[in-house]
Amino acid sequence: MLIVQKYGGTSVGSLERIENVAFRVIKTKELGNSLVVVVSAMSGETNKLIEYAEHFTSTPAKKEMDMLLSSGERVTAALLAIALQAKGVDAVAMTGRQAGIVTDSVHTYARIEEIDPSPMKSAIESGKVVIVAGFQGITKDGSVTTLGRGGSDLSAVAIAGAIGADQCEIYSDVDGVYTTDPRIEPRAKKLDIISYDEMLEMSSLGAKVLQNRSVELAKKLKVKLYAKSSFSDNAGTLIAEESENMESVLVSGVVLDRNQARVTLRGVSDKPGIAAQIFTKLADCLINVDMIIQNSATSDGETILGFTVPQSELQNAKTVMENFDHDIKDMDFDEKICKVSVVGVGMKSHSGIAAKAFSIMAQNGINIQMIATSEIKISMIVNEKYGELAVRTLHEAYELDK
Repeated sequence: MLIVQKYGGTSVGSLERIENVAFRVIKTKELGNSLVVVVSAMSGETNKLIEYAEHFTSTPAKKEMDMLLSSGERVTAALLAIALQAKGVDAVAMTGRQAGIVTDSVHTYARIEEIDPSPMKSAIESGKVVIVAGFQGITKDGSVTTLGRGGSDLSAVAIAGAIGADQCEIYSDVDGVYTTDPRIEPRAKKLDIISYDEMLEMSSLGAKVLQNRSVELAKKLKVKLYAKSSFSDNAGTLIAEESENMESVLVSGVVLDRNQARVTLRGVSDKPGIAAQIFTKLADCLINVDMIIQNSATSDGETILGFTVPQSELQNAKTVMENFDHDIKDMDFDEKICKVSVVGVGMKSHSGIAAKAFSIMAQNGINIQMIATSEIKISMIVNEKYGELAVRTLHEAYELDK
């Protein structure tokens, strides 16, 4: 088989761990497989490089930051190649440019436009293990770029699609996708398989195993994706296309996202275009709005508009709203909230799942402030002090521990 393996920062966090990865690569190759290995920077390395830059200025140029931050992955790629060569394995390290990864020119958050797989394929055909520095590429005019958060996962999936790999294995410090965070609910179970759409929802709702950009690309390219641990030999979780068997499971997981803040605008004029103007202003400042709720207009033609944003973007949202040039009589901001979500493709074909969630919350005295739904998820905003209780009770109610 042709396999792409990706190792995250904790998996390559020390020389000993890089050597452990080398042994894993050798074991996979000895089974008769061809390999491309994508690596992240050693854990803590990227933060250290950012601190170096901010020693000189709090606003370093993004183009130079890409040049700086991309060096972390190149160090890991070279060290792993050296480790493999020392053990008698023919290996070659490649930068994103050498691997043929071409991106757009949006520095620090570039998107992959195309990959020329010929350099990697040539090395594979000659029997080499190819080690690629993840998280990076190059523009058509030769500038180094980085892919943003989760960029090494994205590199691995894109490479798997470009070379026609049989599967792509994402290694981290967790051994797969769980029904919920085991630190909140110790009875959480590891899932053997989950659909792309469920994983996309769970990733976007706060699950940290895989970044949603990489899952989205895997779905588009039909890449068979595995989430595994580099510290165990467990089978991991397969992320694949939805099947009929998956729909027999009502709920696959419960996700808690603490990075939420609520903005409430009162006395907003209830007339066409106001909402568009508010959310356009927020979008222009790159503020990511999640859930939105608007009350019916009162007799005096005013309404209440509420929405959520990531806590990290709340201050910017405050500034935008305080400078909004239309009358808003009052506004408040609440950081003491969280989002609890129930996810499962079984919702498509089974009724009563939402009603059950709302009943469970009521039985436990948990007030739901906002609700959002999709075909395969129900999300609820609640007070942060009830977040973990909500996760545990929902997990039990849907029998995810069985």
